[in-house]
Amino acid sequence: MAQFVDWDLATATAGALAKSGPRVSYDEATEVVADLRRLTDEAAEHVAAYTGLRSQVEHPPVRVVDRRDWAATNVAGLRQVITPLVGRLTGDKQPGALTDAIGSRLTGVQAGTVLAYLSGRVLGQYEVFSADPGQLLLVAPNIVETERKLAADPHDFRLWVCLHEVTHRTQFTAVPWLRGHFLGEVQAFVDASQAGGENFLNRLRRGVATLAEAIRDPESRTSVLDIVQTPGQRAVLDRLTALMTLLEGHAEFVMDGVGPEVVPSVEEIRAKFNRRREAGNPLEKAIRKLLGVDVKMRQYAEGRKFVHGVVDRVGMTGFNKIFSSPLTLPRLTELADPDAWVTRVHGPVAPMSDAD
Repeated sequence: MAQFVDWDLATATAGALAKSGPRVSYDEATEVVADLRRLTDEAAEHVAAYTGLRSQVEHPPVRVVDRRDWAATNVAGLRQVITPLVGRLTGDKQPGALTDAIGSRLTGVQAGTVLAYLSGRVLGQYEVFSADPGQLLLVAPNIVETERKLAADPHDFRLWVCLHEVTHRTQFTAVPWLRGHFLGEVQAFVDASQAGGENFLNRLRRGVATLAEAIRDPESRTSVLDIVQTPGQRAVLDRLTALMTLLEGHAEFVMDGVGPEVVPSVEEIRAKFNRRREAGNPLEKAIRKLLGVDVKMRQYAEGRKFVHGVVDRVGMTGFNKIFSSPLTLPRLTELADPDAWVTRVHGPVAPMSDAD
């Protein structure tokens, strides 16, 4: 089978380039890991009570990882999904041993470079690719480094992060069809390439190369989506964008809803964290644009506003109907118009009063 990425080389490159974490003693590191595991369990109870959603998995998975482990886990997940898709797109056609080896190794180095950069930025992630139902990853060195930079109370900041990430875990473990639907949309995005399998893979390789080059050269301004996306993929991308905006906005809404009750310094943490999101040196700003992080920031705000609007109109139980099936997920146009979603799914309803 043609190999799109030399995955082993991607893992090795990410591990070699990933920056070391903040200086901590062995005892401190052990304490952080135990604390994050305990706060994950605490956050799960808060999220369940606030949202009315409960995991249908007996022991929802969580792993506290370092930067290299985070990169390796993401490589493994992407490999599991992308390898069979590449085989199907190319008909398992071999492009030639030399071409395959050079292309896959180059892409492996480039992918590893991107993952090394991201491994120093991500606080937590619900990784859906590697195994059913996915797994929650908390990147301990990044959490510690960020709480120190923000001069935040460690307990409060860690619980605040856990509230957000556990909400994502709850979404995927309380809604049985959601992971399969998400993976199906990712597959549909690949299938929607109109230019043929090999051309799509070439575009995807150019996209990875663009990201890697931007890390080395912050003056680069090429749009990765413009390289990878074809007209036939835009409809799929709209659905994926709507879904991710919903999930991110829901997590932000829950974090802000639960936070004031259980995180005493939440207002200070939120203000400092938002300033951190908006700040950054020129390199970081260029990378954020190319990686779509700027889009993700808008998703946080737009998604939170949509969820707030729906809950205001039909309450949390009414909002949870959004997870009934793929047909009740919001359309991209509805994210800016909660009334449109409420009318489509619930029919015309009167605004809720304070007593409701």
